[in-house]
Amino acid sequence: MPSYRIEEIAGIVGGKVEGDGSIEIHGVAGLKEAVSGEITFLANPKYESYLASTNASAVIAASGNGSFDGAVIRNDNPYLAFLKVVRLFSETPLEKYSREVHPTAIIPDNVTLGDEISIGAYVVLEDNVVVGDRTTILPLACINDGVRIGSDCLIYPHVTIREKCEVGDRVIIHSGAVIGSDGFGYAKDGKEHHKIPQIGIVRIEEDVEIGANTTIDRATTGVTLIRRGSKLDNLVQIAHNVVIGENSVVAAQAGISGSTELGKNVVLAGQAGLVGHIKVGDGAMVGAQGGVTKSIPAGTSVSGYPAREHSFARKICAATARLPDLLKEFRNLQNRVDALEKGKGSGPSAEDD
Repeated sequence: MPSYRIEEIAGIVGGKVEGDGSIEIHGVAGLKEAVSGEITFLANPKYESYLASTNASAVIAASGNGSFDGAVIRNDNPYLAFLKVVRLFSETPLEKYSREVHPTAIIPDNVTLGDEISIGAYVVLEDNVVVGDRTTILPLACINDGVRIGSDCLIYPHVTIREKCEVGDRVIIHSGAVIGSDGFGYAKDGKEHHKIPQIGIVRIEEDVEIGANTTIDRATTGVTLIRRGSKLDNLVQIAHNVVIGENSVVAAQAGISGSTELGKNVVLAGQAGLVGHIKVGDGAMVGAQGGVTKSIPAGTSVSGYPAREHSFARKICAATARLPDLLKEFRNLQNRVDALEKGKGSGPSAEDD
């Protein structure tokens, strides 16, 4: 197991050491799990109290150290710095697997394989598939006719990539994901739904990660496009002809309907749902369970259903929570008004004067 002095780690992550920088570090762990000789991190101030009880020898933190008496590496982004340290002490997934083709893999003669690839047991590569250098395809994956996969990719077990789809370099696709399933398109003649052939493809650009059991539908015509650097969580549904812009993040159980376009650096929180044929501008954010029914300007945060600007949606939510009390107050006022009206009716009239 490798070890690094704290001062070496500080140089790698771009931090400044407070305390003894000569201590040897041989592992990483969370605040509560760390033991002597390991390094941990503090990214959220609400966990600062754990520093008093942690057994870690060093911590990466932006500010504050509570009663911690070990070494501190100051870094403005401790979470990112910790990620870099984790990489020092762990193999990358691509390093875990031998660079060989398993004898049970089904590979036609017209498949093109790059150098130093790894193909696992019972993988199926159909005709005219192209696989780039150093890519790893794990057992029971199915890669259909004419698919092109770039270099340094990691395809986990039970992934299906349908015909003619394209995957760029350094893409990670987790187990159970289906890339290029048919888009949901039907025409009705008054009685029956007739399937519209889905003849487009899915194109995934470089440095994308696709979560487990996520489905990305092929375009009706043209391309369903996931641009470089985007990250899709587990159980995400991307419909036909959707475009997801660069470095966007889509959390679990979100769904995007057909022909909707996301700009760069868009964030969709868990279970967000977007209707079709709208545009979400660069840097926009949709809160958890947000139901988006119309286009969102760049840089806007929305939430609720139908999704509205976040601060306004919060006011609506707060007002909704008060509805039972407001209804009770209304009924009390109504009873008082009724009582006053009845009192007027039983009192002396003008004709009695």
